[in-house]
Amino acid sequence: MSGLVTDNIFGSSGVVIAAAGGLSWQSVVTAATVTVSAGNGYFINTTSNACTITLPSSADAGDQIILADYARNWGTNAITIDSNGLLFQGKTDVYIVDYDTAGQTVNLVYSGSTVGWTPASDIVSAYEPVAPPTQKGIFCYGYEGGYHTLSNLVNSSGVVASDVSVAGTGVQELGGASYGGDKGIFGYGEISTGGNTAKTNLVSNTGVISADVTGVGSTRYQTAATTYGTDKVIFGYGNNGGPTPTATSAITNLVSNSGVVALDTTGVGTARTDIAAVGFGSTGQAMFGYGNTFALGHPKQNLTNIVANTGVVATDTTGVGTARSGLAAAGYGTDKAIFGFGIAGAKTAITNLVSNTGVVATDTAGVGTARLLLAATSYGGDKAIFGYGHPAGPGVSLTNLVSNSGVVALDTTGVGTGRSKLVACGYSFSA
Repeated sequence: MSGLVTDNIFGSSGVVIAAAGGLSWQSVVTAATVTVSAGNGYFINTTSNACTITLPSSADAGDQIILADYARNWGTNAITIDSNGLLFQGKTDVYIVDYDTAGQTVNLVYSGSTVGWTPASDIVSAYEPVAPPTQKGIFCYGYEGGYHTLSNLVNSSGVVASDVSVAGTGVQELGGASYGGDKGIFGYGEISTGGNTAKTNLVSNTGVISADVTGVGSTRYQTAATTYGTDKVIFGYGNNGGPTPTATSAITNLVSNSGVVALDTTGVGTARTDIAAVGFGSTGQAMFGYGNTFALGHPKQNLTNIVANTGVVATDTTGVGTARSGLAAAGYGTDKAIFGFGIAGAKTAITNLVSNTGVVATDTAGVGTARLLLAATSYGGDKAIFGYGHPAGPGVSLTNLVSNSGVVALDTTGVGTGRSKLVACGYSFSA
């Protein structure tokens, strides 16, 4: 089939009833939703609205569907494909697949159950399905009068649940981030049995913590972790426990999208501890920021190091905002980020927003109780939460919600055991 209307046969109603190769072209679609069938072609007109296209719930290898931009408006109002229980390029239908290029035509062929629907051709590219943002969060571990083995789940509305006992050895000053789209990993830190560790604990997409996984790479604490490349994790920086500047490290360890930790990668940038890390942008970049060094007086830093979506760490970027350590960071608004709280000369609640291109903004006046050694995570797809930490006295269970525009709310009375030196990450595609 050539794909040209002139090669097709029209019925009296104007509907194309047959085409070379057996494909039948249907009436132009203008609705916001449409369910399509194999063996058909569809002109999708998104002049007035975007369109969600539901593919058949069952298919045979070789089944074909063609979608075409009727009015060259997909660049304004994109189409979204719902694979309706079948795989799309090997991904389940919880992943988002959209086409947003004006004038695009997509030729979908069902390849079989292993990979599912595959774009055999289109005028731009076979777009990779994109995972939806994580909806829930979890705070875990930490220290207050002893090492804790408990977690507090955060639902998609930002409500924190009461304590739950978890597997694994008690640990503090560790890192954590989401991997595989809907799961998490906690790693490294200082353990209750003494000394530093490289152990990890995986978080399932239901918020269940695994038993300890044997560590890979250099043991250390006061490290940080973030998601990069949309579904992988990088741990970086930290302290191996020594009393000298050489104990401070910039080494990193990459984690695959199946949760496997790689050996050490030689560090880049200024070695420092009590650092924070967060992802930003739509292509999977990330950033390590702030912290302190082991020079005389342990001076605070406001340096940042960009992480490419391949996991490569860049050299130092001159800092913006108040230099501090013991802070936390999380993503908000789907592609932006926020650093918050920590200690400078004194404990603070100031924040610094990060744009979707990785530009760190100047200080925003603090909201909520000033504290350090807290944790933060995204929740609800586009919001964030700071929680727990060490103010003037013992560790607290206060939280501060962050809107999808980066506005920090006043303190919310905490739930669960007050503590500091804990960790947090997002999990679950389901609200």
